[in-house]
Amino acid sequence: MTDQVAAERPLASISPTISGLAMEVTQILLNAQSVDGTVRKHAEESLKQFQEQNLSAFLLSLSNELVSNEKPVDSRKLAGLVLKNALDAKEQHRKNELAQRWLSLDIAVKAQVKACLLQTLASPVPDARSTASQVIAKIAGIELPQKQWPELIGSLLSNTHQLQPHVKQATLETLGYLCEEVSPQVVDQDQVNKILTAVVQGMNASEGSSDVRLAATRALYNALGFAQANFSNDMERDYIMRVVCEATLSQEVKIRQSAFECLVAISSTYYDKLASYMQDIFTITAKAVREDEEPVALQAIEFWSSICDEEIDILDEYGGDFTADSDIPCYYFIKQALPALVPMLLETLLKQEEDQDQDEGAWNLAMAGGTCLGLVARTVGDDIVPLVMPFIEENITKPDWRQREAATYAFGSILEGPSPDKLTPIVHVALSFMLTALMNDPNNHVKDTTAWTLGRIFEFLHGSTVETPIITPENCQQILTVLLQSMNDVPNVAEKACGALYFLAQGYEDVGAASPLSPFYQNIIQALLTVTRREDAGESRLRTAAYETLNEIVRCSTDETAPIVMQLVPVIMLELHQTLEAQKLSSDEREKQTELQGLLCGCLQVIIQKLGAAETTKYGFMQYTDQIMDLFLRVFACRNATVHEEAMLAIGALAYATGTNFLKYMQGFYPYLEMGLQNFEEYQVCAITVGVVGDLCRALEDKILPFCDGIMTQLLKDLSSNQLHRSVKPPIFSCFGDIALAIGENFEKYLIYAMPMLQSAAELSAHAVADDDDILEYTNQLRNGILEAYSGILQGFKSSPKTQLLMPYAYHILQFIDTLYSEKDMDDAVMKTAIGVLGDLADTLGSHVGPLINQSVSSKGFLEECLSSDDGLIKESADWAKLAISRAVSG
Repeated sequence: MTDQVAAERPLASISPTISGLAMEVTQILLNAQSVDGTVRKHAEESLKQFQEQNLSAFLLSLSNELVSNEKPVDSRKLAGLVLKNALDAKEQHRKNELAQRWLSLDIAVKAQVKACLLQTLASPVPDARSTASQVIAKIAGIELPQKQWPELIGSLLSNTHQLQPHVKQATLETLGYLCEEVSPQVVDQDQVNKILTAVVQGMNASEGSSDVRLAATRALYNALGFAQANFSNDMERDYIMRVVCEATLSQEVKIRQSAFECLVAISSTYYDKLASYMQDIFTITAKAVREDEEPVALQAIEFWSSICDEEIDILDEYGGDFTADSDIPCYYFIKQALPALVPMLLETLLKQEEDQDQDEGAWNLAMAGGTCLGLVARTVGDDIVPLVMPFIEENITKPDWRQREAATYAFGSILEGPSPDKLTPIVHVALSFMLTALMNDPNNHVKDTTAWTLGRIFEFLHGSTVETPIITPENCQQILTVLLQSMNDVPNVAEKACGALYFLAQGYEDVGAASPLSPFYQNIIQALLTVTRREDAGESRLRTAAYETLNEIVRCSTDETAPIVMQLVPVIMLELHQTLEAQKLSSDEREKQTELQGLLCGCLQVIIQKLGAAETTKYGFMQYTDQIMDLFLRVFACRNATVHEEAMLAIGALAYATGTNFLKYMQGFYPYLEMGLQNFEEYQVCAITVGVVGDLCRALEDKILPFCDGIMTQLLKDLSSNQLHRSVKPPIFSCFGDIALAIGENFEKYLIYAMPMLQSAAELSAHAVADDDDILEYTNQLRNGILEAYSGILQGFKSSPKTQLLMPYAYHILQFIDTLYSEKDMDDAVMKTAIGVLGDLADTLGSHVGPLINQSVSSKGFLEECLSSDDGLIKESADWAKLAISRAVSG
C-alpha cells in the first residue's frame, strides 16, 4: 500500500492491517516498553508504520487510549507521550513540519482528539492527566497563533471552578504549560486577567488541596511573562506579591520551593516594581536560608543572586550615570541590604558537604552562598571588603576544616568587583599564607578551595593592567614550586592548581621578551605533560585542564623559550599517533580516546599558530608539516564529530602558517572538507569548516580555484537547506566574499547563483522584526555576513576588465545600505562593514556608479554619521569611503 493512496482516507476504509493496529494499540504501547529488545523494536516499528500510513487514525487511537480509564496506566502514559512527539520536536524545521501536518488534518479528527484530551483532565490517574496537560499546551501552541481553538481558555477556566481537586489541579497545570508554549501577544488581556485570577486563587492559603496549590504556584511561574499590565497596577501587583509571599510559608516543602522560584522570576522580570516589597522579602528569604530545607533555601539565595544580576547589568549599561530617560534605574537593593545580607551568606559557607569537591555536578547551600557572595562583590565593589574580612581573619586558622575552607572560599569569592587598590594590600599578606596552606593543609577541601582562590588572585589582580604587581621576581619561584607540586595532588586539587597556573601564565601574555616564567619553562611543560599521563587524569576534568594550561603556556612563550615549544611538537605528534594505533577498544575506552585526540589536535593548533607566526621559528617548524597533516587526515578517517572540529580548526591554522605551500595537501584533504560542509546534523562542524574555507582562501589565493566549483556548490546547497542551523548562514555569506577575494574575476561564473541569494537574504534581514535581543543579534550577524560577501566580491573584481558585470547589482546593494541606515538598528560591526561596502562600490565601479551613489541617502547621512563616530575603526572606514565616493562622483 503506497503512502500516497493511504495518506488520509476516511476511517471506514482503512485497510485491515491499520484497523488491526488501531484495535491492538494498547498491546503495542505496552510492548514498546518491554524489557525484551526484539519485542520493543517490533512495537516501535508498528507505531511508526501506523503513524506514516494514516496519521488521523493514529492520533485518534492514541487519544482514545489516553482518555480511557479502563486501559493500563503505562499504555495511557506512552500514548500521551507519542501524541506529544507527533506534534512537537526540538529542531525548529521539524517542529514547523509537524505543526503544518496537524493544521492540515481534517477538522473533525482534530476536534475529536482535543475533546479526548480535555476529558482526560478529569481522569483519576495522575500520569494520564499530566500527559494530557502537556499535549493540550502543544496543540494550543500550534492553533492559538492561527486564531484556532478560541474556546480552549474559556473551557479550562470553567474547569477551575470544579469542586473535584484533581480536575482543578490538572487544569491549572495545563494553564501553566499553555503559558510556556504560547507567546503573550497571542492571548488578549481580558483572558490573561482571568488566567491570573484563577491561578492566584488556586495559590491562596484558603485552598484546601495542596496539590492544587502546587499546580497553581507552578502555573504562576510560567504565567509571569503575561502579567506586564497586572504588575503595572499597584493593587493587582500587591495582591499577587502577597499570595506569593504567603506561599513561601506553606506547610508543603514543594509549594515553598515553587513560591521562591516565582520570586526569583519576578526579581528579573519586574525588578523595577520591587522597591516596596524588599524588606518583607529579605525577612522571608533570611528565614528560609537559615531554617528551611535545602531545595527551598537554595531558591531563597537564588533570589539575591538574581537581584545582583539585574543590578550588575544596569550598572554596566549605564556606567553608574543615570539619566531620566534610562530604561530602568538602579535601586541599589543590594547596597541597602548589605549589612544584613553578607552575614547571612557567610553563614551558609559553613554548610559544606563532605565530598562536594569530588562531585562535578555538586550544588549545595555553601556553593550557592559563595556564588551569591561573588555576585554581591561585583555589584557593590569595595563596600563588601570590610564586611567579609573579619569572618576570614576569625576562621582562616581554626582547627575545624569547615571554618578554614569557608574563610578561604569567602576570600576567593570577593576578588572580582572591588578595586585592585582595595585588595592588593590584603592579597600581599594572604599570598604566602595560601601557598603554605596549599602545600600543608591536611584537608583536601581546604586545598581545593585554596588553589581555586590563588587562580582567582592571578585572574583578577595580576597582569599588565594592574599597577602594583602581586607577583614579583622574589615570590614567582615559590608560587611555581607550590603549583607544580600541587599538580601531583589528588585530581580535584591538581585540576585547580592547573587552573591557577593558567591564569598566572595569562597575566604574562603581553610582556614581550622578558617573561619571569622563562627560566622555569622546561619544568612547567614537563610537569603538565606528566599530569596528562596520570592514570587518574580522567577525573575532575584534570586532563582537559592540563592541556588548556599547556596551550596557554605555549601562547605566552617568547623568542627565548621558542626552542622548548619546538621540542614539544614531536612529543604531541607521537601522542596523537599512539591514539590512532590503538585497536579493539571498548566503547568507554573509545570515548576517552576521542577526548584525548580532540585535546591533542587543540594543542597542535596552538603550537602551529605560535611557531608558524614568528619568522624565527617558521622555517624550523615547516619540517613537521607533512607529518602533522598526515596525522590530521588519519584523525578525520575516525569519523568523530568532536575530534573533527578540533582537527578542522588545526588545519585552518596550518593553512594560514604554510600559505601557498598548503596546495600539496588539498587533494588528500578536499574530501574531508566537503564532508564537513555537508554535515547538517553537527552544525558546529559545518560552521568551523566554512571558517576553514576562508583560511584556505587567504592561504592559497587563486590556487584554490580548481576546488571552487565543489565548494560553491556545497555552500549554495547549505544556504538552501532548511535543516541547517541558522547560525551557520552568516559565515557562509562571508565565505562568498573570501572566495571572490581569492579568485578575483574568476568568480564571474558564480555571480548568477550567489547574487540572487544575497539579494533575497538582504531584503529579509533589512526589514527583520527584531522582537528580542537574540533575534536582533542574529539579524545583525546575517547583515554583516551579506555585507562581507559584497565587499569581497567588489574588491575581487577591482581593476579587472569584467567590473561591468557587477553594475546590475549596484542598485540593490545601495538600496540595502540605505534601508539599514533608515532602520537604525544595526550594531557597530555592521556599520563598519556597511560604510566599507559603500566605499568598495565607489572604488570598484568608479564613475559608472557615481550617479546612483549621488541619489542614495547613505552617501550623505550615513557617511556623515560614520565620519563623526567615536569608534576609530568606523571613522577610518568612513574616511576611506568618502575619498572613494568623491572620486566616483567627480569622475
